[in-house]
Amino acid sequence: MALIYPIILCGGSGTRLWPVSRKSMPKQFVQLVGEQTLFQQACGRCTGANFAPPIIITSSDYRFIAAQQLAELGIKPTAILLEPEGKNTAPAILAAARYLQDHDSDALMVVMSSDHAIPDEAAFTKMIEASIMPASGGNILTFGIHPDRPEVGYGYIEYEESSDSDFAIPVRAFHEKPDLERAQAMLNSGRYLWNAGIFMAASQTFLDAGLLLVPDMMQMVEKAVAGMTGDLDFLRLEATSWSAIIADSVDYALMEKADNILVVKFAGSWLDLGDWQAVKHQLAHGVDDVDASGNLIKGNTVQIDTENSLLWSAVEGQALVAAGVSNIVAVAMSDAVLVADLSKTQSVKKAVELLKIEQISQAEQHARDWRPWGWFESLVIAQGYQVKRLHVYPGGRLSLQSHKHRSEHWVVTDGHATIQIEDKEFTLEVNQSTYIEVGQKHRLSNHTDKPLTIIEVQTGSYLGEDDIIRYEDSYKR
Repeated sequence: MALIYPIILCGGSGTRLWPVSRKSMPKQFVQLVGEQTLFQQACGRCTGANFAPPIIITSSDYRFIAAQQLAELGIKPTAILLEPEGKNTAPAILAAARYLQDHDSDALMVVMSSDHAIPDEAAFTKMIEASIMPASGGNILTFGIHPDRPEVGYGYIEYEESSDSDFAIPVRAFHEKPDLERAQAMLNSGRYLWNAGIFMAASQTFLDAGLLLVPDMMQMVEKAVAGMTGDLDFLRLEATSWSAIIADSVDYALMEKADNILVVKFAGSWLDLGDWQAVKHQLAHGVDDVDASGNLIKGNTVQIDTENSLLWSAVEGQALVAAGVSNIVAVAMSDAVLVADLSKTQSVKKAVELLKIEQISQAEQHARDWRPWGWFESLVIAQGYQVKRLHVYPGGRLSLQSHKHRSEHWVVTDGHATIQIEDKEFTLEVNQSTYIEVGQKHRLSNHTDKPLTIIEVQTGSYLGEDDIIRYEDSYKR
């Protein structure tokens, strides 16, 4: 039996969930609902004997975040493909299909976004396994959700009223996000499903559709895959061919034009966490977090005379207080705060655009900055000095480097550090420290299986991130 390869798309920025989701760390990599990030949930959703390890399609900016979160799950992916630039979903899916055909010509693909919440994962996996036969027969399957309200934020699938199959049903038409009146009419008719944006077919079926319906796109995708180059554990699509592709969604490029589309109804819970109202709806299923006034409360938060609101202190140590308000979302982080009417959460994206116009860094940058070895965050920034917290993953290692304008003082607060300064190497434990002078070559490593935390105090005339000279390894580790 052909293996099913989960294709996980995770290149979006998720600005409607600002400030928790930002370009530097978008929503799919954030722990919004449950104990894992949305990306991790997506990767773990399809497992078992019928499934191969996932193929991840993302951008260069998120490659190390994706790799680290996969490692936390103990998942070694089939491949991580890096897009030189975002071209929407159709080219990404066709690139995955082309890659698979070269490695497993019998492969089936189930394509999923990385930012959906599907609480009943066992039911979802069972549905995918039941779809193997119709997907192997030259059909492209899409998955629809029974609507329970006149939702204006989703697209809809209209299916044939009569069919020889009660499982995989021919699609009559796809419909864009409707207004409220139209959404209510769709709900009343009983012939429409929410479009979950999940697709399943043989890799060859996707390629055949690409050649027939978008031949110019398919030609450039073929060249981009053929010209891929390896970069550590990643595969970079060839940039020149990829840049020539006209961006398009899989819905417009393939699904609305093809004549071999079937829809499978999924009766389980599904939610596209596209804005804060959707997050509140999903989190409200955890009744322990909802108080008697209908408020969903997370973190260090208290409320007085407040109703039907989402109140979230998103970082430890940040207190949030709400008094005498209703139907709002309030999200507090260390460097940014959002307050919005629950019915206006789609406007958050516009607010982020205004922040970008004003060149306010919080529009896209989190307080934390992720690196291959871990992350750092600035705790104090002042004239002539800066204090940072460095978190180094188990086995993580910073580059060998020096600075022209600053010195650094490192204090270990958790873990066990290996330090290299010029030709000397030594270890530091909790409460021990060392000093690196301006111009000295140095490196920080974590050779243990536990995280390492360092408090770094920088002093000097210039403290920018570009004051780094990196070296090839000149000394033994």
